[in-house]
Amino acid sequence: MLVKTKFFGEVDLPEEKILTFDRGLIGLTDYKQFTILYDCEKENSNISWLQSVDEPTLALPVIKPWLVKEDYNPVVEDELLRHIGELTEENLVILLTMTVPSDIKEMSVNLKAPIIINADTRKGAQIIVENQDYEVKYKVYDVLNNAKGAE
Repeated sequence: MLVKTKFFGEVDLPEEKILTFDRGLIGLTDYKQFTILYDCEKENSNISWLQSVDEPTLALPVIKPWLVKEDYNPVVEDELLRHIGELTEENLVILLTMTVPSDIKEMSVNLKAPIIINADTRKGAQIIVENQDYEVKYKVYDVLNNAKGAE
């Protein structure tokens, strides 16, 4: 399947790389199919893109939570994820959406609304976690810079 994207041009995408979000994403309920793209030109980039299959301009930067908050442990009602299939350690993928404003030092991730994907069923959901201490705008510039320096 040929998918048009804003940042990567046209991408030839095998069907097994398409993720379905039956309920869409928070604030983007009309868009149901996505894929995850990586910028191969950026060596060691931890940021990938959740790209809409249907809308070329809709691509959200995402990152694995443990890269910005090692002890990330979202509390979620099982019922909220039942529709994506049984989750195990082997098939569970968790991503956080990022906001990258013009002042890159204000870069943040949303700890409160992770994207949960079942790699086996290729179904996903974005949910609100119950953790009261998780922020919607958790600043990550220093965390990512320190991690890069440690490599």
